[in-house]
Amino acid sequence: MKKIIIVLSLVLGFHQLSAQNEQERNHPFGQYFNLLNGSNKSSLKRIELSSEIDSTWEKWKERGYSFGFDPRKTPMYTSVNGILSTPYMIQVRGNADERNKKRWGFHVFEGYAKDDKSRITMLVNKHIEEEKPVAELYYYGTVYNHSANAYNWFRIGSDVKNHSFLFSRDKALFYGSLTMSNAFTLGNIGKDDILTTKPEGDDENNAEKDAKYVNYKELKNAKDGTMFYDKENHIVVIKVNGVWMQMLVQALPNGVKYDF
Repeated sequence: MKKIIIVLSLVLGFHQLSAQNEQERNHPFGQYFNLLNGSNKSSLKRIELSSEIDSTWEKWKERGYSFGFDPRKTPMYTSVNGILSTPYMIQVRGNADERNKKRWGFHVFEGYAKDDKSRITMLVNKHIEEEKPVAELYYYGTVYNHSANAYNWFRIGSDVKNHSFLFSRDKALFYGSLTMSNAFTLGNIGKDDILTTKPEGDDENNAEKDAKYVNYKELKNAKDGTMFYDKENHIVVIKVNGVWMQMLVQALPNGVKYDF
């Protein structure tokens, strides 16, 4: 009886192995390329591409690939050696294990420059500011820290030199005109908003203190025409010929009154 059971087990195992080999021959990509049903009751298909997890992959040794990922949990990059085009859209969605599906759980897009080190980055919900989540877009350089020197200019408007609008970590340079459809507010700066020495450590970890140092540095090196509101002395000041001067203001004319 035992011999019969053993023989049947071997035969069954052989048939299962043969079926598996046949399936692999018919579907050589196996788990890497899947056709899935649109729903449990649907025969219509959708495609799923997958890569395996391999912490020994050579690319994991390069910072541009591994930084922000755990190679023990993150599948290898899936490459398309051609132009990726769609008449619909490209979408990146959150998930239960975001930190191994998006870089740090925040990055939704990265485009590398020809040096293969500096990059354009878009990320979502890394910070909460002014009581709202923040989406951020910047051109990160090769310094690889959070200092002002780590961020290049991000131009919006055109690719024409000395035109359009440039943005970096703490500066914005407008070559074009600026039209406001609502109020324009000067910086309200007082003693509590100034720090004369740069705090030690990473700027991201010292964000509030470093912002106060940026205020001091920019006002210290301000060019003629720079303006701000001195909130302690309740005056508007402007730099003229290298000297800070008060701008003269006066009360509203008779008959002029606002309801706000």
